[in-house]
Amino acid sequence: MTYQEALNYLDSLNTFGIKLGLERIECLTKILDLPQNHYKTIHVTGTNGKGSTSVMLAGMLTHSGIRTGLYISPHLISYTERMQINGEQICEADFCRCLAEVKTAVEKMVAAGQENPTQFEVLTALAFLYFAESEVGYAVIEVGLGGLLDSTNVIHPEVSVITNVTMEHADRCGGSLEGIAYHKAGIIKDGVPVVTAAKGAALDIIRKVATEKNADIFVSGEDFKSELTAFDGQQQCLQFTSGLIGSSEEYCLHMLGEHQVENSSLAIMTLQLLHNQDERITGSSAREALRLAAWPGRFERFVQDGHDIVIDGAHNPAGINVLRHNLDVYFPGRERVILLGILKDKDVETMVKTLIRPNDTVVVTMPQSERAADPIYVAQKIQAQHIEVHADNEEALARSLELADRKRLLCIAGSLYLIGGIRQMLLAEK
Repeated sequence: MTYQEALNYLDSLNTFGIKLGLERIECLTKILDLPQNHYKTIHVTGTNGKGSTSVMLAGMLTHSGIRTGLYISPHLISYTERMQINGEQICEADFCRCLAEVKTAVEKMVAAGQENPTQFEVLTALAFLYFAESEVGYAVIEVGLGGLLDSTNVIHPEVSVITNVTMEHADRCGGSLEGIAYHKAGIIKDGVPVVTAAKGAALDIIRKVATEKNADIFVSGEDFKSELTAFDGQQQCLQFTSGLIGSSEEYCLHMLGEHQVENSSLAIMTLQLLHNQDERITGSSAREALRLAAWPGRFERFVQDGHDIVIDGAHNPAGINVLRHNLDVYFPGRERVILLGILKDKDVETMVKTLIRPNDTVVVTMPQSERAADPIYVAQKIQAQHIEVHADNEEALARSLELADRKRLLCIAGSLYLIGGIRQMLLAEK
């Protein structure tokens, strides 16, 4: 199987859409000899922050001298971004080899009268298989959607991490905040500790499920926290404390944003729990990993050819609210040009109202997705001093840079399907 043949096969699986449920992935992994049981795992879910937290955790384990897998989604440019070992993406040859094995297992399933797995289920099985064949010691597994019925939920982790819970994918996860929280809490396993930043009614549900599962729960802001002590324009200096376990750690983080302060505290608390089981995992390795941690396209700052640029994958109201807050905190008073592209199944009106100030200049474009909202429709929802529509991404980026004129901050946001391509254009130009 060539890489192009692999892409064609994955595209063909899109006809099966998104289907929640564990029957297909359980059958598929059984044929593959349950690869997810060959190493230890950490399971991470949440509305926002699960990717950042997963990257931090994987880095900490890697810097502890442990061969560590990382499974994330979606990707910005290539499917190979989704499966990493010690920070290195799977190569195309290994991707094709593992996908060919999974495809053979899928064919056995279908021949036996089983339902064809979805694309995400096939990719999840591929990641599980790749990590097993590569003999990782740990794998950090990010949930795709929800938790309870997500195809990653066939693992039995060492720790379950739930970042936060806000309204997203309600149509697939119970129709309410409580329903979403119930689905997120679905990753909690009997006797497995839970680390969370959930609040309010969502936290109440997570606590209830943890109690039912006899799982210890550690809550951000109650049992542990991290606080910003300094910011030098390039990195955040932070202090982690936990009176519960008697721990205090100073560390630095190049990943910007107040949300990353909380995400890093979740990662450190999780590592503290893992340290109790594995003496290789130490505070010094955690500090070095956090100092080097990077998460492309998530409040990522570029200074390029005199332009000050922030790229953020904020793609829902909660993420947009965090982005607006971080822009105000880290770039107070800056005039801004916003390059924006949003999917039509998102709350467009709330997102633009939250992010855009009356004195902003806005360029609206179209994300590279069949679900992209019409940029003219998005522009009609915006109130700003200057608005332009350029459906072509390259044209939109060129115009945004022109409007920023090396004087204003350029912020690119609204959809991961937008920022991936834009980021690639900037890197190619650089």
